[in-house]
Amino acid sequence: MEAKLGAQLFERSNGGTHPTLAGRDFLVSAQRILAETDASVHRLLTQARGENGQLTIGIYASLSTGNMFATLVEHRRGFPNVEIFTADGSHDQLLCALANGTVDIAVMTASRLGWDNLALPLWSERVILAVHASHPLLKKGTVGWPDLAGETILIPHHGPGPELERLLISRLRDWGAQRILRQEAGLDRLLSLVAAERGTLLMLEGGTGIHYDNVVYREIHQEDGPTRLPFMAYWRQSNANPALIPFLEILRQRYPDLSGQ
Repeated sequence: MEAKLGAQLFERSNGGTHPTLAGRDFLVSAQRILAETDASVHRLLTQARGENGQLTIGIYASLSTGNMFATLVEHRRGFPNVEIFTADGSHDQLLCALANGTVDIAVMTASRLGWDNLALPLWSERVILAVHASHPLLKKGTVGWPDLAGETILIPHHGPGPELERLLISRLRDWGAQRILRQEAGLDRLLSLVAAERGTLLMLEGGTGIHYDNVVYREIHQEDGPTRLPFMAYWRQSNANPALIPFLEILRQRYPDLSGQ
């Protein structure tokens, strides 16, 4: 090394070997390089195991409570160094984002087709009606779909709104046209409209963690109990993001696929 550098790095004597001034500078640089190399190797190993990096999840329902919220909390405990980014959009928009790689995995209702890659059945969420605390519907023991006939129904234009609208129309087909107000707004602003008695809101139970004064949540029942919408996870087989694998493992543990596929 000294011959290659053309400099004396160590002084050698009967009393031992000691670094020269140039040698001390060289050792400091070498130690820094080795430490940076070890750190880089550690980062690559943890990335390969999905223990750090980032994961982009397409979610078009509320995260204030429910199964998706619990899944994210569990993932955070196991993989605190993975940064989670979320993406909003309609069902079709999120499927496009999956196809072009801007989203790693999307969790959405399973009520529409259009995806020929990988998917995993997950949970179901109850369909909820948000009403003003003084609304006459609250006097009933349970709220059924026929009770919504003639009501002013607020439905978000994005997220699960289109699925909820199709469900409403199919359930009230025999009751004629309904007054549906489609809203380009988030759940918090829609709930504020309910609080102002501007209508009732169709939503999913994942959003019931948001509390507004004078807003009450009620399940909407059908013949066999509360109405539910199934959720699925969608992702591409060719996705090479290591952070996706542990997230999928959590989903599979919590919600095993019993379909045999």
